[in-house]
Amino acid sequence: MNYLLRSSFVTILVLAAVCAGTANAQVVPGTPGPNLPVPEQTNVPQNAALNPALPTIFIVGDSTARNKADLGWGDHFAHYFDLTKVNVANRAIAGRSARSYMNEGAWDKVLAEMKAGDYVMLQWGQNDGGDLGGAKPRGDLRGDGDATQDVMQSVGVLAGKVETVHTYGWYNRKYVADTLAKGATPMFLSMTIHNSWKPDATGTPHVSLDMRFGPVMWKIAQEDHLGFIDMAPVEATRMESVGKEKAALWFPIDWVHTSPEGAELNAQSVVIALEIAKSPLVKYLKEQVPIPPDVMAATKASEASLAANVDAASVTPPPRSTPPAAPAQ
Repeated sequence: MNYLLRSSFVTILVLAAVCAGTANAQVVPGTPGPNLPVPEQTNVPQNAALNPALPTIFIVGDSTARNKADLGWGDHFAHYFDLTKVNVANRAIAGRSARSYMNEGAWDKVLAEMKAGDYVMLQWGQNDGGDLGGAKPRGDLRGDGDATQDVMQSVGVLAGKVETVHTYGWYNRKYVADTLAKGATPMFLSMTIHNSWKPDATGTPHVSLDMRFGPVMWKIAQEDHLGFIDMAPVEATRMESVGKEKAALWFPIDWVHTSPEGAELNAQSVVIALEIAKSPLVKYLKEQVPIPPDVMAATKASEASLAANVDAASVTPPPRSTPPAAPAQ
């Protein structure tokens, strides 16, 4: 199914759900939104047994990639690939940052599974602007340097101990070094899109790209000759093609987390971004997804923004401003 047909099909499903009244369902914060249909082919077990004879694509990230039942794009990714040629292993964990995923031992478990010839897709940023200590100690220090800060922890695996906190770039460089040491190939992904819009000079609303963390990962990718899979402008273009009101239907929970349909579209955006980046993963696809011309232009503009914000990214990214209100249900 090509890009336009798939996008139209999903939009029809969403609108049909609205007409049926599901869009008016009561949503409790922290729980999934309306139970809209999910394509059957996405129901690949999250921890399916890996065929040791095949290379594996590991997804390492947060709740935007794996969140409850089918709410993360990583659970909608496998059906794009020929699973007789490659494994797809979603190892993302909701609520984690580059720092906390490593501290809690999740990364060590992935390394234990990893072998030469595998691939690791790293996607962080949603939780990396948090606190260094306190109830949710998952934030990182600024940028990409060697700065450290000792912080007494009161919760989690390091409770009662002093933790040496590193920079966001330091953690990501460690992921890269560990992956390369295994003979595997690391690559970075830009953050998934938030349901956040800003008007241009004419008053036309556009999706705002989050530039708090991407420039650091882009910088490391450029310096170490790694793949940077920029899925954000792909998804932003798709959202703008349907407009603010229809795009909001893909965010029934809050401004960050999507419905199953939104997760499916995010997965497709990752595939398109892989094709644009000419990633080695493209050879494992069942078939390539056509790349719309406007997506290519948006990707070039995003790359220019990433490059322009590299210096700004050396400063601790501030928390985003007050999130926009969730769409009315």
